[in-house]
Amino acid sequence: MKAKNRLLMLLSVMLTMSLLLAACSGGSGGNATNPPSASPGDAEASGEPEAPAEKIELDFWTFWGSETRRPIIEKMIADFNSSQDRIIVKHTYLPWGDIWTKNLAAIAAGNPPDVIINDINTIAQRASSKQVVNLSEFLAKDDIKGRFFPELWNTVEYNGEAYALPFNTDTRFLFYNKDAFAEVGLDPETPPKTWEELEQFAIKLDKKNGSRYERVGFYPNGWGNWGWDSWMYNADKGIGFVDKGGNVTIHTPDKVEALKWINKWTERLGESTVNAFKAEFGSQQADPFISGKVAMINQTATFYTQLRDYGKNVNFGIAPIPEYKPGSGHISSGGGFVIEMPYGAKHPEASWEFMKYMTDVQAQEYWAIKNFDNVANIEASEKAATNAELDEKGKLVYGEAVKNLKDTKIFPIPAFAPDFRSLLNPLAEAALLGQKTAEEALEQAQKEVEALVKANK
Repeated sequence: MKAKNRLLMLLSVMLTMSLLLAACSGGSGGNATNPPSASPGDAEASGEPEAPAEKIELDFWTFWGSETRRPIIEKMIADFNSSQDRIIVKHTYLPWGDIWTKNLAAIAAGNPPDVIINDINTIAQRASSKQVVNLSEFLAKDDIKGRFFPELWNTVEYNGEAYALPFNTDTRFLFYNKDAFAEVGLDPETPPKTWEELEQFAIKLDKKNGSRYERVGFYPNGWGNWGWDSWMYNADKGIGFVDKGGNVTIHTPDKVEALKWINKWTERLGESTVNAFKAEFGSQQADPFISGKVAMINQTATFYTQLRDYGKNVNFGIAPIPEYKPGSGHISSGGGFVIEMPYGAKHPEASWEFMKYMTDVQAQEYWAIKNFDNVANIEASEKAATNAELDEKGKLVYGEAVKNLKDTKIFPIPAFAPDFRSLLNPLAEAALLGQKTAEEALEQAQKEVEALVKANK
């Protein structure tokens, strides 16, 4: 009997200890409504494989489909995919003429891409129309504003909030032929610094056979990567046509003088010469600067890749864009692209992680070196300028491009005047064709754009 009582007591103690151990395990023992969770080793112990976490797939749209750029952007995507195990990005290439119209259609249908490369100058239109995601929530957690050039960051803000991250940009130089300079007695190490010197040098560099030009020293409008609007910015100390506040600055004395100045070049060379030379222009060996038909030309820094590949014998120099008058500034105009999240993107947190990666130092330096392209990330730009992959000329050009960004202005189009260029451009062209005076054309453009802004703002 005593033995039986001792057995019952032992069983009671064992049951009590069992309950205590279950309680101390943090509740993992569970019950009928809260079953126990499996430990990491349970699957191995049972011989059943552990189910992998499902990866998030992002669709990234770009217009970079060339033999040069597509492998570069896809290598950057592959690097991101291998850098973590949670997100997979796939690349969708769409042609330049289609990508943004298809993006708008996809947003309207509720099925947009997760991330897209878009134009740097039209962010305000997309932000005001709810076509792009406001990034304030993400930037509150990841304050990465400081990685970008300030001029570029200004372009991504609408009403004080960011709607994209800057990706790349460009700036422009005066490329000049040093051998042509020496041929006519100009110092090859002393390029023109002002508009007046540019004219004087160009006249010396012109080469004629009878009445026919074999070489033109310089022509300001539409040769290379520069046009009448950029000269107007340069003359007017980097002031654009319509600012974020709605101020219209088209009909200004310096902008009027810029159009008059361009017309002087056309009058001197003759319209037939201008048109004949322009008709012969091509790319690669047929580029007018590479072929020796033009002694000076305004071009982006990326023009160096054409010189490297097709103009190995061209002894060139580079210089800032000549300034209107001494002290007015060597202002260059720029453009570029941003990386953004279309409105309605289904995986915003994952999209943000990818956008951060693509604008960080590693990815940006890779893009810069492989494309010889100005990137938005300051540290990446500085590192690219000394990268061992560049030859000495490449380092020189890229280093000068980074420096030149301080004098480069970008002119975003305000949301309240998205089509103001449709009013300005025909009038400016009329002045350049001699159909109106520069004064008349810009005065009319000023009034029409002011009326547009007043109606929309």
